[in-house]
Amino acid sequence: MPKTVWLLVIGMAVNMTGASFLWPLNSIYIHDHLGKSLFIAGLVLMLNNFTSVIGSLLGGYLHDKIGGYRSVILGGLISAGALAGLTWNHAWPDYVFFLGAIGLGSGMIGPAILAMAGAAWKGGGRKAFNAIYVANNIGVALGAALGGVIASYSIDLIFAANLALFLVFMAIAIFGYRNIAEKHAGYAGTAAASAKRAGRAQVASLILLCFAYFLAWTAYTQWTATISTYTQTLHISLNKYSFLWTLNGAIIVLGQPLLLPFLKRFLPEVKQQIVVGTAIFMLSFAVVAFAGHFAGFLVAMAILTVGEMLVWPAVPAVANTLSPKGREGFYQGIINSVATCGRMIGPVVGGFVADAFGMKALFGLLIIFLAISLLLALLYDRPLVEKSHSGATGK
Repeated sequence: MPKTVWLLVIGMAVNMTGASFLWPLNSIYIHDHLGKSLFIAGLVLMLNNFTSVIGSLLGGYLHDKIGGYRSVILGGLISAGALAGLTWNHAWPDYVFFLGAIGLGSGMIGPAILAMAGAAWKGGGRKAFNAIYVANNIGVALGAALGGVIASYSIDLIFAANLALFLVFMAIAIFGYRNIAEKHAGYAGTAAASAKRAGRAQVASLILLCFAYFLAWTAYTQWTATISTYTQTLHISLNKYSFLWTLNGAIIVLGQPLLLPFLKRFLPEVKQQIVVGTAIFMLSFAVVAFAGHFAGFLVAMAILTVGEMLVWPAVPAVANTLSPKGREGFYQGIINSVATCGRMIGPVVGGFVADAFGMKALFGLLIIFLAISLLLALLYDRPLVEKSHSGATGK
């Protein structure tokens, strides 16, 4: 990869490591240390996701207006200020305010970094986005593991550790990302003024892609919500459930040397990767629907991980291709916000269906969601094809 992409990847890994100190422990801290109900904890986390949606849209918009470097620094300052406040005072209700501000700031950072990565390695296709995706997963795995160790000494230290890692990220951004922004200034600066409107075909394709992405995330997030609870009813221990996510991270990181040659030979088109990955998602939920023992969940998680390795990095790559020059950040912001909406709404929908109709009905509904997502993935580029045919015939 180009050096500039490496800087973005390292920065995201450090940022996500710090963030992962906190997010797995949010519900525990709100419930056990602040004395609030799990329902209140859920509302607080929903607020955090909502502000992250706003941040993603705002960050993408600002990337196209003022450049990626300034967008990252602005989002970083918001997050750093909120983390400093949380370190100093994590009592109720200040905790709610600071967590919302962290969601806003961190939401602004993601689209800008993705857009800068796409600009820094234009010939890389999905490779730049795949590298960011892998960095996120390394950060999540490392942060969650270290966070547990730190929390075993004192959960209050989690906030300071998160802030310290985020300040390291800010140092990388301040001294490393300015050069990226200057090198690609024409891409995000002057071009934005001349490309305020996207073609109807690009917008229509983006909308179809967003619906497919939202449904896929709605299904995927059940693994951290309803399925985690379902495993307990089958007397699968928390240690075994946690191991499923260890397997997830290991496959993502260790599978990279095999993934790219496989894609190059068998799935060279990004659209093919999304379609096949979504079909693999469907297979994973079909397996878990009939899983009665840990081995079944192990197989289902392995299948699910292969699917996400195909889909999650490919969608931002498609958004980068669809975006007109000067609107790359805004398109990445939309994609980021759609994923967050799926993570926010998915547990609510899944919980309602599971409570009202049972887990078998939920698995059936998720497979239907993914079938619709698969259909949309097959059709998302149809407006572009129709536009090209129209242009060729002079219509």
